[in-house]
Amino acid sequence: MTGTERDRVTGEGRGETGRDRVTVSTPLRVLALGAALLVIGSFLGVLHHVVDVVSDPRTFLTIVVLTFVGATVLARYLTDRLAFVLAALLLVGGLGWYLAGLSGTALQLVGHVRYTIALLTGQSVLAIVNLESWVLAVTPPPVFLAWYLAVRRRYVASAVVGGATTLFFVLTGDAGAELTLLGVVGVVALVGVGELDRLEGSIGDADVVATVLALTILTSATVTLVPTGMGYTFSPDTGLEKSGFGGSGTSDTVEANLLDAGSELPVLGSLELSSAVRYRVQSDESEYWRVGAYDLYTGDGWIRQGETGTLDRRLGTPAGRARVLEQTYRPLTSIRTMPAAWRPSNVTGTAASTARATSLGGLQPTRALTPNETYTVKSAIPVVTRSELQSSGRDYPASIEDRYLQLPDSTPERVGERTGRLTANADNPYETARVIENWLEENREYSLNVSRPSGDVADAFLFEMERGYCTYYATTMAVMLRSQGIPARMVVGYGPGQRVSEDEWVVRGHDAHAWVEVYFPDIGWVRFDPTPTGPRESIRQTDLESARENDAPNVDTNDSQRGEWTSTPGGVDGVTPIQGTNQFNTSSIRRGQIPVNATITPIGQTSRGSGESDDDRTETERVGIPTAEEATLGLLALLGLAGMARRTGLSRRAYRAVWLRWQPRVDPETDVERAFERLSVLLARRHRERRTGETVRAYLDAINASGLARRVAAIRERARYSGTISEAEADEAVEIVDKLTRT
Repeated sequence: MTGTERDRVTGEGRGETGRDRVTVSTPLRVLALGAALLVIGSFLGVLHHVVDVVSDPRTFLTIVVLTFVGATVLARYLTDRLAFVLAALLLVGGLGWYLAGLSGTALQLVGHVRYTIALLTGQSVLAIVNLESWVLAVTPPPVFLAWYLAVRRRYVASAVVGGATTLFFVLTGDAGAELTLLGVVGVVALVGVGELDRLEGSIGDADVVATVLALTILTSATVTLVPTGMGYTFSPDTGLEKSGFGGSGTSDTVEANLLDAGSELPVLGSLELSSAVRYRVQSDESEYWRVGAYDLYTGDGWIRQGETGTLDRRLGTPAGRARVLEQTYRPLTSIRTMPAAWRPSNVTGTAASTARATSLGGLQPTRALTPNETYTVKSAIPVVTRSELQSSGRDYPASIEDRYLQLPDSTPERVGERTGRLTANADNPYETARVIENWLEENREYSLNVSRPSGDVADAFLFEMERGYCTYYATTMAVMLRSQGIPARMVVGYGPGQRVSEDEWVVRGHDAHAWVEVYFPDIGWVRFDPTPTGPRESIRQTDLESARENDAPNVDTNDSQRGEWTSTPGGVDGVTPIQGTNQFNTSSIRRGQIPVNATITPIGQTSRGSGESDDDRTETERVGIPTAEEATLGLLALLGLAGMARRTGLSRRAYRAVWLRWQPRVDPETDVERAFERLSVLLARRHRERRTGETVRAYLDAINASGLARRVAAIRERARYSGTISEAEADEAVEIVDKLTRT
């Protein structure tokens, strides 16, 4: 074929219209377009998950379909240069529309752009403000350009555009292992099959590409293609866990707790404790030393949306009554968190200059605090009575509803249905929260040894898991509340720790904890803690005793070995033997106020005996269905293995092995002929092939064949020359050959 003829097929000649470039279809072209869909589907899978977290994905899917249709049509008319210009205009216009929808000054808008660029350092896109608009803005350009180029047979360019987009989400940490591998497989297939199509290869040549794909998929079973980012992730029961991809669930002893509490909080698997001392806290009262809150639930973890800001813009006081509590924190190790009782209103001290406020009002340093670098926080502690909480109603501000009622669109409906049944007798949001808190505390066992569920964490803990630690309790309570239209958020930090004097506490790594804050109109955020206190304290006390026996470093300060300080008589110098390292001080509970760690009598029947089943699952849900990504990769792996088998001749040998050992039955004449063919192959393998012109009898004599082989030949000769054969003789011939193949 001449170059001109090839140009006419591939659309690479000068002066040709787009229509000429896309009219020819071949099997290889179909495969190449399928590979392009894999590449595009890999990053669309990430975007679909992101949209599913914050809203109904139907608008997103509609835009995707329209983009595909538009790219297909315009591929017939637009030149490549115009297509790139159009994609750039779509991107600029989309981001402009997104930024126009954000409230704030020009400087703040620049901050949003800078934050988007910073995503490449590993920050999840889920932390972006106004996330759905961002996704709708950035989706059309890469979809349009990657598909346009594939339709125009610009396969390498299409692979570059689609692969780069998938790589972006790999760098942000949003692309899971399956979607990343799907993108890699798609890029390999698109380039390989596309090159075969360009060189006018045959469909049979595609087995080379299939072999490479199979090896890629199989290799990924042991070598991950996603950067693991082996940093540290905040784990609310142990402080920090060394985090590999996806929180695999393997336990890990952590040497440095709470090194960094960032904007992402994945729900992990089994954990081990660290008893090292992290802070000394001076305060007139014991409190939960709050590190950070999270507003966006993803199904497998939490995200805090928005950036940090200046203290004067983010700190404040509750909407209702409050009392001032002053705390002074002295870290005993280098650490990147700034605990504070809710709600911090002022920060002073040597470390105050580094303090910033998160979008949810918590404190976060801009650098690591050094040992003994102190800071003092004044917090406005909410003061509220039970009756005030019960009568606060549901008149939530729109900003609160938009942010704290969010649930992924894929959240199983049974979560809300069960919560509704459990709280049917609750008359107001406060009673609903207390019923959920009490039910979780009484109906789930506290344990650090758990297997991380593969699906929605709250759904799994509510229906499938019997045990878990505080992250599971708090996550499930927050989701259950949101399912009933009650704003709630996830919070992490430390329990009070060990009291070592009248106004001082020693806080260790194993005091790290997670709880829930619930919003009440005209009051603000109120703490609820569904994790059982007794089992949690017992585990931590056992861990502390073990650490002391093994002379672990940094377990005690000079005054923490004596036990728990108390003002009650009975101990030496006001000290009683410690019975648990986290006994909460109750001196702050005032008459008529709600103790945050108190229990109440359940409203209605909420125990296991109430008729609620922990196995309200269908058989399909119990067994588990592979995800679409897993099913696609499995199918591609099978096709790749088939191509590999064909290329190596393994498929032919396998077919012959099956053909030799298994004979389907048709009719006596056909069965006898097939049995003789099988016998001929078997004899050729064990002796030699029958030569051209050599009669059957002469061949059998030459190889000194057995009487069984001669009997099959005789039956076949009678069937061929007499024209008739009985079913019994056919059965005999087949059975003889079956026997010979087994010996």
